[in-house]
Amino acid sequence: MTTDSPSPEQPARKKMTVPAFQHKKAQGTPIVMLTAYDYPTALALDHAGIDAILVGDSLAMVVLGLENTLAVNMEMMLHHCRAVARGARAALLIGDMPFLSYQISTEEAVRNAGRFLQEGGMDAVKLEGGRERLAAVRAIVQAGIPVMGHLGLTPQAVHQLGGFRPQGKSAAAARRLLEDALLLEEAGCFSLVLESVPAPLAEYISRRLQIPVIGIGAGAGCDGQVLVTHDMLGLFDRFTPRFVKRYADLRASMEQAFASYIEEVRKRAFPAAEHSLPMDEEEWRAFLEGLQA
Repeated sequence: MTTDSPSPEQPARKKMTVPAFQHKKAQGTPIVMLTAYDYPTALALDHAGIDAILVGDSLAMVVLGLENTLAVNMEMMLHHCRAVARGARAALLIGDMPFLSYQISTEEAVRNAGRFLQEGGMDAVKLEGGRERLAAVRAIVQAGIPVMGHLGLTPQAVHQLGGFRPQGKSAAAARRLLEDALLLEEAGCFSLVLESVPAPLAEYISRRLQIPVIGIGAGAGCDGQVLVTHDMLGLFDRFTPRFVKRYADLRASMEQAFASYIEEVRKRAFPAAEHSLPMDEEEWRAFLEGLQA
């Protein structure tokens, strides 16, 4: 990984490690995580003091304009991971394992997980699923690679779930979610994401588990929170999940800036003199005289 010096106004932060991430739960300190897919966003998040950055397969929709996450592959994910790793120095970096990168065999799961660390500059990986993923989780952890689990609404199973629907709403489904969470913890996951599940259930699971539980649409009772950055900045508006709070409307700001640029170029108001490169008058005269010779 290449290194960038911290900006003068930002003192260097200590690198967030998996043990430090887990210790936040013991301290009762809320964990803060967001997604990033490129260098400037990762740099801004790191300077803001974020605990962890997820390079999520959500880039399929919010960056590439696809309908769901299923078309993203390893090469796409590693490309974006490398960009994020160049920008973030202190945050814990977690790479999202894409569809079919860990479901086919444990050997392939370990190999692909290792690529996130070896080629992508990540500190850990995340994968979706419960009891059906235990063999993969155990094998990856045994290879020395930290694994974050993901339960509830698992976007890679969107067709199986019948769409982007909340999970764990019935007593039976809630019990299964709890069981899966405990199994993932036992298998060695260092943390767990709970997506789009009822708040009381998420809080109960957070209390039962020794590892940190990060919620997204799972209420305030989790040990931490994560959102898709493009959602909370108003950059993606094809649909907005109920659990998203918009902290900015950058798409509107971008469109206004683009419109101003278009108008100024068409009116020849840009570039002005201060945006243009001058030439020494003597050299310019010599240039013109040379053309006449």
